[in-house]
Amino acid sequence: MGDIDERFAAYVRDRGVHHLRIAVLLTGDWHAAEDLVQESLVKLCRAWPKLRANGDPDAYLRRIMVNTRRSWWRARWRREMPAGEQLPETVIADFADSRALAAQVLQALQALPRQQRAVLVLRYYADLPEAEVADLLGCSLGSVKTHAHRGLRALRDLLGEDRHERHGS
Repeated sequence: MGDIDERFAAYVRDRGVHHLRIAVLLTGDWHAAEDLVQESLVKLCRAWPKLRANGDPDAYLRRIMVNTRRSWWRARWRREMPAGEQLPETVIADFADSRALAAQVLQALQALPRQQRAVLVLRYYADLPEAEVADLLGCSLGSVKTHAHRGLRALRDLLGEDRHERHGS
């Protein structure tokens, strides 16, 4: 049992930050992302002894994260009624351009419908093939392609508007 615990701890040390970044993009919120990763790692830990040595814990954890996020969304949807679709403005302090751009992209991702956001994060950030994204999200390959196309177009529109507003165009 000790060897399994050490392997799991090493996995979390090596891959935890990567999965936290994916969770931030999936949830749009740092605190929710931490909760998502923590809950998902607890589930992964329970299944860790059953994972075969040649199994891919990243793939298993991604599936857990997507399913957990989906169940949170469904539970919240049943409990809450949206008050409006206006997102709070993100204040970008005097950071380097790359940090400012990252904050803008994160804000734009938050404005997307959840399925488009999930497809874009899994496809382009996690760099998963379309077929694996479809499998993870429980939808067709065509649906993944459609969500990716529409999500990228919406991001371009959102980020383009921000650039025009900043430069007074």
